[in-house]
Amino acid sequence: MNKIFSALAISLIAMASCTPARDSRMDFCVSQVKTALEHLDADYTQSPRNIAPGDTVWSCREVSRECWTEGFWPGILWYAYEASQDKTIGEAARNYTEALEFIAHSKAYDHDLGFIMFPSFGNAYRITGEQKYKDILLETAGQLSELYNPAVGTILSWPREVDNFGGHNTIMDNLINLELLFWAAENGGDPNWRDIAISHADKTMENNFRPDGTSYHVAVYDPLSGRHLYSCTHQGFADDSMWARGQAWGIYGYTMCYRFTKDEKYLDFACRISDAYLDKLPEDLVPYWDFDAPCIPQEPKDASAAAIVASALIELSSYIPGEKGANYMETARKIVDSLSSNYCSAGLNDAFLLHSTGHKPNGSEVDYSIIYADYYYIEALHRLQVSK
Repeated sequence: MNKIFSALAISLIAMASCTPARDSRMDFCVSQVKTALEHLDADYTQSPRNIAPGDTVWSCREVSRECWTEGFWPGILWYAYEASQDKTIGEAARNYTEALEFIAHSKAYDHDLGFIMFPSFGNAYRITGEQKYKDILLETAGQLSELYNPAVGTILSWPREVDNFGGHNTIMDNLINLELLFWAAENGGDPNWRDIAISHADKTMENNFRPDGTSYHVAVYDPLSGRHLYSCTHQGFADDSMWARGQAWGIYGYTMCYRFTKDEKYLDFACRISDAYLDKLPEDLVPYWDFDAPCIPQEPKDASAAAIVASALIELSSYIPGEKGANYMETARKIVDSLSSNYCSAGLNDAFLLHSTGHKPNGSEVDYSIIYADYYYIEALHRLQVSK
């Protein structure tokens, strides 16, 4: 009986460290990172990806050009190192980051280069200022720019899927890769990369969204004429539904576009699509995997979408004066509070969050802990701290 009580007490203490204050939530993340590092083999070519329900440690994938999530773990490590100054975490951040360097020297497999390299090398350069990290980012931006089709005006998302979709495909997720191009153009890279990013953002605004501000996952174009052929879903419930993480990428992406351009159309659009998302949220502010899925409230949730939106809204709020900006910040805080209180992994596994959904139509990573949910959660905590 004493052993049972002791285990329960430890679990409650761990959960308490996840919920009450922003500082302690970051402390919880640092603690989880340390535990995860103890459980991981010291093989930096193996990248944490997910934890299945009932499992306790990260399932890893071998790093390659074909895995879009491998930059998030080193990104988490950099945020945890920045918060803690723990040398062991800092060393791991370097090692996991530098294991990805080969990707910068390889021809782009698809659009995910920004996802892979900016959380890892981007945070490495932001925190350390070391030239080698900057050089890798610039080289990677050059590789990403090769996927741009000037006839269409966007970056090709999935070269391997051109035949399946019947044309040049551009997905919502691709907006996040524009950060690498914008940043590189401002930091010694080709100035034309900025023009590519702007063109891509504009075309995505035109063809990946409906009049009500909700999003399609995919827009398909004739690669020669550039004509828009059709828009559809790939990971959502239906072509006319709002896939939660897709909408989250849009909110994050257009907020970031405003950061680099200061073009009011991106700010206005970020607000519009944020409102379309926020207006449909359930009471706990964490969406079901698709807002139009047929069996709500029995459908799985997606904590990753909530974490992405929380991080985006913290930044978006800083660009908008008055009550509207304050409301976005308050909503971001409430989302983080909900994730911390109701989706916390404390005592259950090595992640930060439970209940994310990867690719529901494929039956993949449904109700899992997923590495990108943790990345945007710790980024949101960091942004809350620096916004004080």
